[in-house]
Amino acid sequence: MDRPSLLTTIRSWLRAGYPQGVPQSDYVPLLSLLRRQLSDDEVRQVAADLIPETPVDEVDIGVEITKVTDELPREEDVERVRDRLAENCWPFDDDPFPPPTDTEDEP
Repeated sequence: MDRPSLLTTIRSWLRAGYPQGVPQSDYVPLLSLLRRQLSDDEVRQVAADLIPETPVDEVDIGVEITKVTDELPREEDVERVRDRLAENCWPFDDDPFPPPTDTEDEP
């Protein structure tokens, strides 16, 4: 899939997962997840498309992305965003929250 088609697909999934817009508390973990597969410029483009019509500009988006790269979101934030996206068929290549194995419970 070429990059323009990929970005269009990602925007569609995100809009399906967040029909009322992305809540402020989900920006950092969401951008952290997007950064795993997209370039920094592509993350900025997706973020710019998702942010509702509010007094937010590209500098604000860049600050949030910098927070992602310098300060990891809490695991529960990432899990909340992943769960929201998974409800709308977001394709994940990895599983950062695998179920525990039986051997982990053994002494």
